[in-house]
Formats: sequence, C-alpha cells, structure tokens
Amino acid sequence: MQAGFFGEAGAFAMRKIILRDERHIHPFNEEARDLRVQNKPLWLHQRDTLSRYVDQELEVATFAQVPRPVTVETLVYRDNLFFDQAYIDEFIASARRMGKACRAAFTKNNKTFIRHALPLATSYTQLGEYYFADLWYFPPGADPDAPPEPLVINFQSREIGFYRVPTYMSNDKGELVYQVPLRGLLAIDSWVHIYICDAVYGLFGRGARFEDRLNSDLGYNLRVLARSLLEGRQVLQCSELVQIGRNCIIHPSAIISGPATIGDNCTIGAGVVIENSTIGDNVNISQGCQVMLSTVGDGAFLPFRASLFLTTLMEHSIVAQNTCLQMCVIGRRTFIGAGSTFTDYNLLPQPIRALNGDGELAEAGAPVLGGCVGHNCRIGSGMIIYPARTIESDVVLFASAERRVIDRNVAFEDSDHLRARNAHLHKRLYPRKGEKVAETW
Repeated sequence: MQAGFFGEAGAFAMRKIILRDERHIHPFNEEARDLRVQNKPLWLHQRDTLSRYVDQELEVATFAQVPRPVTVETLVYRDNLFFDQAYIDEFIASARRMGKACRAAFTKNNKTFIRHALPLATSYTQLGEYYFADLWYFPPGADPDAPPEPLVINFQSREIGFYRVPTYMSNDKGELVYQVPLRGLLAIDSWVHIYICDAVYGLFGRGARFEDRLNSDLGYNLRVLARSLLEGRQVLQCSELVQIGRNCIIHPSAIISGPATIGDNCTIGAGVVIENSTIGDNVNISQGCQVMLSTVGDGAFLPFRASLFLTTLMEHSIVAQNTCLQMCVIGRRTFIGAGSTFTDYNLLPQPIRALNGDGELAEAGAPVLGGCVGHNCRIGSGMIIYPARTIESDVVLFASAERRVIDRNVAFEDSDHLRARNAHLHKRLYPRKGEKVAETW
C-alpha cells in the first residue's frame, strides 16, 4: 500500500526530517536531544509522539539539505524541540486543513509562550508579529524555499498558582502562578527550559488536563468516584490517579496523591509523601522523604528525609538525607550531599538571571528559580547554592570551610578534585563541545 494510507491511529503516514542541533546545553555539556524531559530522552519523546503519523525518517544538518522537491507529506523539525501529543495532533490536523506549507508560530497573546518559553530562548525567529519555531509542514508538491504560512495553535493555557505568599515576593494577588498549557511546544535552549518542560508543561499540565476531564466527562467523573469508594481511598489517592508499576514495595504509611506515576521495581519507605509526581523505574525513596511536583529518573535514590519540590532528578542520581531541592534540575549519575540547600529566591528584589542558549546571562522570567547541576557531579554535604547557579558536569565540590556557599556558576576548572592527589579517580565523562579528553584504561 502506498504512502498516504490510513494507519492504525487513523492518520496518514508521512515522512519526518530531523534538523540536527549540535549545540551543547550548559551545564550538562550534552545536546538537547540526549537530555531527559519528562523522564525520557528528548529524541525518544519526539519519536513516540510522532509514531502514529510517520513511516519515514531522515536526518540532515541544515534546512538547505531538506530534499527538493517535496514529493510526500513531510514534517520537518529541529531536534531540540519538545512538543506534546495534544499540540502535534492539532498542528498536523490544522496544517492538513490548510493544505499549504506552514510553520509553527506564536503571538504575544500566547501567555505560556511569552512567560515561560521565550525567556532565555535563542531558537525562535521573530518576523513581524509572529515568533516562529523550527517546525514545518509540507504537503506533497510544496516548495520549501517559498515563505510558509504561519500556523498558530491555541495552547489552551490555564493560570495555576503554586505558592500563596506575601505580596512583597510575588504579584499583587499574593500568588506565584504558571501559565499552564493543555498542549504546547518548547525549544530546549537552556537548562531552565528542562525545568519548564517537566514542571509546567508536564506535571502541571497533567493536573490541568485531569481537572478538565473531570469537569467535562461525567462518565469519567463517576468512574473515579467509584474507584475511590471501592478502594476506600481519597479520590486523589485511588488507582485511577496513581499508576503503580510492577514489583513495587510501598510501605502502608506512605501517602501518594495523584495524578502520579510510579514505575516498576520501586521501593517507597515509611512516611514518604509523594504528590503529583513522576517516579521512574528502580527508584528507592526511603523513610520520611517528600517528593512534590517533581520528576525522579530511573534508578535514582533518595535516602531518608530528602525533599524535592518542583525538581527534576535525572537517572541514577542520589540526593542524600536532609537535603532540600526546590525548582532545580539535577543531571544523571550525580550525588548531592547531605544537608545541602538549593535556594530559589533573591532576598533583594532583583530579577533572577540565568544562562541562555548563547551562554549569556539574561532574565529568566521567573520570580523563583533553583539551581542546576550537570552530569557525573559529586557535591559535598552542607552546601548552600544561590538561585539559578549552575555546576558544570564532572565537577566535585568538597565540603570545607572555604567552600560552603555557591554564589556563582561553577565551571569544571573550578572543581576541587583537580587539586587533589587522586584526581585521576574521577573521570571526566562530559567535556565541552570541541574539547577532547585523553582516555585512560
């Protein structure tokens, strides 16, 4: 059967062309496509989201290498883009109705885009009243060199508060709010965008879609209520809203409130509190830990009384006891020592600035924001990290009288292990783009 047939998902098959973005995201020293968003590598998330549409794939370095002429229905996107299923479904459906070459566009009326996606971004192109992302649709016969039509998709944003605080640290309403999309697209140009992708687009978005479904679908509403009555649980703690994988050991005193997802082979200890979070496979969360609105990657370990709030913890990392992370992103295979605190608020009323996609400091567009630690780091106990500070991949920080407060970004050259006698015991696994590290065996 030729291309253009209806597949199992009821959508025409098409070709996707992936534009490679080889820039490294600081402080991970890794391309965006290889970083985890919503506990899945970005390239895998893109593939899964588009699987119902495409049956052909091609990677190119630049847009100029897109085959000409376009002979089959084609989707072109840069590989640093995150798009959820709801957005891509609406984008493709709208593009097909137009029947013309078009490009994903945003206006200043899109509160989510202006508030959360545009700050620190370097991937969007502004032309007139539109901001364009690197996502195109071409019907058969379209000319890629002709100007495409702007295609604006309604994000269906919802304003959702996540703190209620005194007005001196927020807006006039005394609330800190997110503009949460029910469907969205985001370019990953900065570590802050990973945080936005996981927290705002991911966990808050999941909660907003759940509330919308409860309010609009009476059958689903009754099913959730019946399930909670049958299980003798609160509505947010019933199995309709808390998905638990296979071979998990969960202490009876643990409190898990949804929407939440627990992966396979997880251990959750006594007194643990988990609220609206995603927990990966093979995760161990010990006694008294609190995980709220956070994403915990596969194989991670939280010893007793560790706390995560609006934080992304990538795979195989450890956050030791009595450590508190708020609005942070932690890379893979990283250890955060006991009793450390990542602060998220400037005591003096000045805007929080973070590194953008060009490596320059710019306003982050957030009144509160934690820090970011790269891959393969070892952070000693009792550290205090100022808001929006970064620690580059492969850094080791010893706990010492001289090094307790991190008030500036820490580069690999600042790593304490480089001055230690046994520096060779800690291998550099994530050099900057263009740098070479001598292999040792």
